[in-house]
Amino acid sequence: MKLSLVLSTQPAQFQAVAYKGDLETNVAKIAALGYDGIELAIRDPKLVDVDELGRIMDSQGVAMPAIGTGQAWGEEGLSFPDPDPAIRRAAIDRVKSHVAVAAKFDAVIILGLLRGVVKPGVTQKQAMDHVVRALRECSEAARPFGVRLALEPINRYETTLINNTAEGMALIDRVGADNFGLLLDTFHMNIEDPSIEESIALAGERIFHFHVADSNRWYPGAGHLDFRSILDALFDTGYEGYVSGEFMPEPDADTAAQEAIAFLRQLEL
Repeated sequence: MKLSLVLSTQPAQFQAVAYKGDLETNVAKIAALGYDGIELAIRDPKLVDVDELGRIMDSQGVAMPAIGTGQAWGEEGLSFPDPDPAIRRAAIDRVKSHVAVAAKFDAVIILGLLRGVVKPGVTQKQAMDHVVRALRECSEAARPFGVRLALEPINRYETTLINNTAEGMALIDRVGADNFGLLLDTFHMNIEDPSIEESIALAGERIFHFHVADSNRWYPGAGHLDFRSILDALFDTGYEGYVSGEFMPEPDADTAAQEAIAFLRQLEL
């Protein structure tokens, strides 16, 4: 099992990230804990020295399986269905700007809350139409580079746009791009999916990335989810990607990261 952990390259308001900022120190710390990869949350590729990033990752022998884009929403308010067409265009262009970095590191581009929420003046249908058009354009831009995009179903308390796996699969059909799939997250699935294992089986080969957090959004093992059953279902699909920890830094970041990898590694025994 290949394990990774989320690290934000810049300070961010989003809470469910164990480590933020101080890139070189945190990459070394995560690698020393035994993680195979580091999923980087990158708000804007222009703010990152890609060559230096590659040097840091190579020096610690860790891969970058995925790039998170959600901070463009959290810090800047960019989203696909915004009532303002200029913001919609900026959101699409931001995703497209990640393609070169993703291609360099063979990383999946994650689309979380960049898909936005339904704001006043836009209907649910109009919002979904905007999302579909944006995803088609972004997928088309990424395809020549061999880059895949993964949308994360997110629970109803954060958005009304694609809350569960079945809705995600319906969206895949609408977008119609072979390089567009899903990121499934156990925290959100525990809220929205009747059966996590059945939803994993439903998504099958369209699972491009996988997040783990327990029922309370703490590290795996701190809540009531049955991760042995969940991971068995995941690997039964033929999934060969990373299992990536995205959870609250509780009781503190170091403890959360240590407890997560210890718990997940013992599931391999």
